[in-house]
Amino acid sequence: MKILVADKISSIGVDFLKQQEGFEVVEAYGSAPEKILELSKGASAIIVRSETKVTREVFEAAAPTLKAVGRAGVGVDNIDADAATDFGVVVMNTPGGNTIATAELTFTHMLCGARPIAQAAASMREGRWDRKIYGGSELFKKTLGICGMGRIGMEVAKRAKAFGMAVLAYDPYLSDSKAEGAGVKQVELDELFGASDYITVHMPLTDATRGMIDDAAIASMKDGVRLFNCARGGIIDEAALLKGLESGKVAAAGLDVYGSEPLAEDSPLRAAKNLNLTPHLGASTEEAQESVGLEIAESVTSVLRDGGIRNAINMPSLDEQTLKTVGPYLELCSALGSLVQQLALAKVEKIKITYSGKIVDLDANSLTRGILKGYLKDISSNVNFVNAMVIMERHGLAVDVLKSSEECDYTELIRVEAHAAGGEVVSAEGTLIGKGNAPRIVSINGREVEVEPHGCMLVIANSDELGIVGKVGGIIGKDGVNIAAMSLSRNEVGGVALNVASLDSDLSETAMADIKSIDAIKQAKLVHL
Repeated sequence: MKILVADKISSIGVDFLKQQEGFEVVEAYGSAPEKILELSKGASAIIVRSETKVTREVFEAAAPTLKAVGRAGVGVDNIDADAATDFGVVVMNTPGGNTIATAELTFTHMLCGARPIAQAAASMREGRWDRKIYGGSELFKKTLGICGMGRIGMEVAKRAKAFGMAVLAYDPYLSDSKAEGAGVKQVELDELFGASDYITVHMPLTDATRGMIDDAAIASMKDGVRLFNCARGGIIDEAALLKGLESGKVAAAGLDVYGSEPLAEDSPLRAAKNLNLTPHLGASTEEAQESVGLEIAESVTSVLRDGGIRNAINMPSLDEQTLKTVGPYLELCSALGSLVQQLALAKVEKIKITYSGKIVDLDANSLTRGILKGYLKDISSNVNFVNAMVIMERHGLAVDVLKSSEECDYTELIRVEAHAAGGEVVSAEGTLIGKGNAPRIVSINGREVEVEPHGCMLVIANSDELGIVGKVGGIIGKDGVNIAAMSLSRNEVGGVALNVASLDSDLSETAMADIKSIDAIKQAKLVHL
């Protein structure tokens, strides 16, 4: 498998990849876009930092072999995530590897905003002794407002508490218990703006956060507020920040990220007083680079070796523990989805999935993707866990997922229904049986069966009459096909019976025609799982 390392990562990460049996590692640091397109052909994975852009053209060039794109860092602005999903490629980053480095840089900026260290150092090199003009203030007993309490925000909060600061936090996804455990007070954004002496942002750049700190936000802040951004460029409006610094509303600020990088040589930010600038150094420590390089190498290896997915940004992660828990169900899920798709006769509009029993406590998202992947395998090419949801939407198929608290006959049960426009419903239910967690189909269209979900199966619905099994068996035998197993069921005596025969090979068209010609047969379908 070809691994294209397009941007330079830690040698520890590259060496890890080279030690993997069956991997061909291609190092192409600093390559032009045209060269990246050429090298992407036949690649199973591509690893980048922030320099190389992984565009839709790259995904087109690398299809269908490309399985993963890994970003050695947090931001994925240089990766077309929508195109990745379209092509069924998982995109992963390394949000934990640079946590400490970025938190420490943020605190460095805060300290330099409180005490003019950079300015004083520059004056010393110029031969001056400006002791009186470089006074500062203390962090002790000041209030820090943190916008975004993810990994980095939490680490900044720890350091602020150690300096004796009060910490306010704004994060719509922060639970009360987690805030209490971190010793921070949750507030709304306007309260944080109005009450904080220092404000730092640790949020992703989205439509909601772009320009979040603008003229109006700065006007609502304390006079002499200090602002810092070591997260993503664009969250603080740079023009508004300059106005605040010029007016004195903002006493000091520090930026490590910018709306456009690298920062233009003639940017007015470079001339602003009391503004400390660093060239996107958030992850630029030896420890962080080793950490993210090794982490992304391990993540890519996991995807290619066993399907384990860590820190994915375009699908739920399937780490080792999650795979261990849901793994036994994935074969069953795929089989259930494929079975109802093959049995459905009319145009399907909706797939309804119901989880019952202990399975309701598992990761339903992963299981649902497995079902949809199975449903789509004969409908669309290159379907996998990454793009199954998107492809369903493109086909106009709705997906309803329910977790039922009602009692069922099994410890855990998965029911999949295909609802057609005319009201027809085809359903199948499955569970795991025995110590080996063997997957079993236990119901088709409401009739109890017990079928191993693999290989070729003949599914027959017929009037409950004498001799049907013998007639069908005779036709199958005459066709030279062996019946490996058979499961029979009916809804009532004289009603409609269900016959599921597991076959060692396909039946001929002639044999299928003979079976369908039997008067009592209402439906006969060969299913391949």
